[in-house]
Amino acid sequence: MPALNITKSIHINASPELVYTRVFDFKQWPAWSPWLCAEPGCPLTYAEDGSSYAWDGELIGSGSLTRLEAVDNEKIVCRLEMLKPWKSTSEVIFTFAAKDGGTEVTWTMNGSLPFFLFFLKGMMTCMVGMDYDRGLKMLKEYVETGAVISQIDYPGEESVGGFEYIGIRSQCKITELEKSMLADFDKLFEWYDGQDVEASSKPFTTYSKWKFGSGTCEYTIGLPFEPGVVAVPSGFVKDCIPKCEAFIVRYTGPYRNLGNAWSAGMSRQQAKVFATNKKIPPFEIYENDPRETPENELITKLCFPVKN
Repeated sequence: MPALNITKSIHINASPELVYTRVFDFKQWPAWSPWLCAEPGCPLTYAEDGSSYAWDGELIGSGSLTRLEAVDNEKIVCRLEMLKPWKSTSEVIFTFAAKDGGTEVTWTMNGSLPFFLFFLKGMMTCMVGMDYDRGLKMLKEYVETGAVISQIDYPGEESVGGFEYIGIRSQCKITELEKSMLADFDKLFEWYDGQDVEASSKPFTTYSKWKFGSGTCEYTIGLPFEPGVVAVPSGFVKDCIPKCEAFIVRYTGPYRNLGNAWSAGMSRQQAKVFATNKKIPPFEIYENDPRETPENELITKLCFPVKN
């Protein structure tokens, strides 16, 4: 059986006692779980003694998590049993260590894939690792502020695209995506601020390649312009996003939790809520300016092109 071993950590500005209780109590998991946010209406059942909980979702599958061992404020060991989309059993461990006036939380999973899915090991390691990173960030926000700012809506399908753009195309490690995109946006807007023409629409990012085996991705950030109004500067690209129908996921909140919306959209794609147009990569449109908008009011529109 192909082994699947994942370990992720984060520093939280709170005592080990406080962080421990947020993880120990399964009824608090819906506030920060990186999976339940994709299907908030997923049926959940809890053991009377609080030692386990189970889920049975249409989008996120079904399974259970059972606490096997706990050392107050130091360690929690659980058994994760997945029933759908495939059966598997894994060990899940949380450790809590006082560090720099707060707590270093480490989340580990030791499990395996069914033998017939051996070729997915690299992809699953990367994807589950991204989920763990996202969950730990939300746990940090939940513990430190009392809530996670992440609102997701599904307005349906609409026509999007149909514009030319000037942009920057980059490839980077998935773990460095946020840093790489910020640098590219700074470069894009430094150029744009020197132009005497207005963009014809809002800035966007399109994601063309995800190579989970190597842990890299390729993306393009851009600004739409009317054809021929600006020259393409050195190091930039000129391209277009064709007009298409797209399934829309509308996210409101800080960019640090934007992965929740992508998880929600991808889970619906996998559940065949909509039929994917594989010729056009998905993209996100930034509806307001982060330089002028409070982060809890930022709106990002995720567009998943669909077949006509």
